[in-house]
Amino acid sequence: MSADGQPALLRPASLSEALAAVRGNARLLPIGAGSKPALASPPPGFAAMSLCGISGIVEYEPVEYTFTALAGTPLREVAAALSRNGQYLPFDPPFVEAGATVGGAIASGLSGPGRNRFGGVRDFIIGVRFITGAGELVRGGGKVVKNAAGFDIPKLLVGSLGRLGAIVEASFKVFPRPRSTATLKVQFADLAGALAVVERVNAAPFDVEALELEPPGTLWIRLGGDQESFAVRMKKLAALAGGTSEIVEGPGEEAVWSALQPAFVPPSGTSAGGNLLVKIPMTPGRISEFDHLAAAAGAGRRYSAGGSVAWISWPGEAPALGQATPGPVPGGPRHRG
Repeated sequence: MSADGQPALLRPASLSEALAAVRGNARLLPIGAGSKPALASPPPGFAAMSLCGISGIVEYEPVEYTFTALAGTPLREVAAALSRNGQYLPFDPPFVEAGATVGGAIASGLSGPGRNRFGGVRDFIIGVRFITGAGELVRGGGKVVKNAAGFDIPKLLVGSLGRLGAIVEASFKVFPRPRSTATLKVQFADLAGALAVVERVNAAPFDVEALELEPPGTLWIRLGGDQESFAVRMKKLAALAGGTSEIVEGPGEEAVWSALQPAFVPPSGTSAGGNLLVKIPMTPGRISEFDHLAAAAGAGRRYSAGGSVAWISWPGEAPALGQATPGPVPGGPRHRG
């Protein structure tokens, strides 16, 4: 405890100091840069250990499409290094501009709109080093892209929130960045029309980079590739989608997707007015029923990754979801679960 009664914050500047901190503290929670404090606040009686002092890109092999970085490395630094070689992290980690780190991205398990085509953070991590609660340094996976026998420890740590160990180093595979991107904005009068398009686009061979739904009926559909092909591809996509559409390109398109990162306000663990920011696994078939309940509770919401993730700005004073609207939900049969 500090002098003011707050939990102690340890700031190791090296791997040896981190090992000593873990061995000397039985109740310790590792944290990153604090861009997601709701996920990284230590429980009462626990000290926090910031790994921001253990930072830097250890290895980067552009030809091999892999890099290794220490846990406290800002994702902004990683993105800049990859960009110089026309590469990127397709899972689109959120809160990069807020200082999010490599270790925090793994521990939180959060991915952005770009996960729609290529998958989330767990699909790109290939190796990790971490400190166990017993103060042992353990390595799992490797630094190259290949099949490995045995238990996949790196994926186990994705979303672990520091409870399974203090991540100190990680290796990722990366992909070539699309030469150009463009976004089709499609608007409908209601949620049902937008959901019908989500189902059609998910089943069509468009290789959509990202697909976001903002209720009641706005879709953002991003394509990547050669700019010369966008006119034909966008024409076909617009014909499939229907509705009222427009194409967004250039700096305005980048601004759209920056605003569509998984937060309703700058990251603080809460949303506008002190609302909770909640991530919920979803399927397109469940969105209609869920959205009715969430709207009745006054919650802001957006559906990401082709309808597979719901981001909810949940009012702290609102009732539990199942109590939000008594009686049957209009529009079809109820789903279990």
